[in-house]
Amino acid sequence: MSTIESLCHLLSINLKNKFSKKETVILEAALLLGICKEIKESLREQYKDYFNLIKLTMEMENVMLDANYICFAIDDILLSEEYTLAGIAYYTQTPEEVIYEIMLGLHTRPSAYFLQKIIELHSKVKRDLYKEIMKKIIELYLSEE
Repeated sequence: MSTIESLCHLLSINLKNKFSKKETVILEAALLLGICKEIKESLREQYKDYFNLIKLTMEMENVMLDANYICFAIDDILLSEEYTLAGIAYYTQTPEEVIYEIMLGLHTRPSAYFLQKIIELHSKVKRDLYKEIMKKIIELYLSEE
């Protein structure tokens, strides 16, 4: 199941045979960008006191959030106790050592495929969060017309 199918299933939306392959890829990319942006803002709010304490500028906050976004998602998945590191490795088809290096900040540029699979897995363990994010993205998109 692709990421878009997982997200649509999460929202109980049936997109089967409604979009071409090209349209599906574009929709998936747009949704992933929107999800990443919303989760980043959620993390910014969550770590607001910490950022104020160490006196980060908005630009420095963005760099920190971008660099650690995937680590936050992996930590969230592990904290849910629905998946272990081995389970994440199996799901993403990525060696455990690579995931561990990502978590330690030693591997800072994982593939787009890995990011996609982590978001897909994160959406499974944080269903309510993703429902809210998807609703927000849809509302923002419709209000821009």
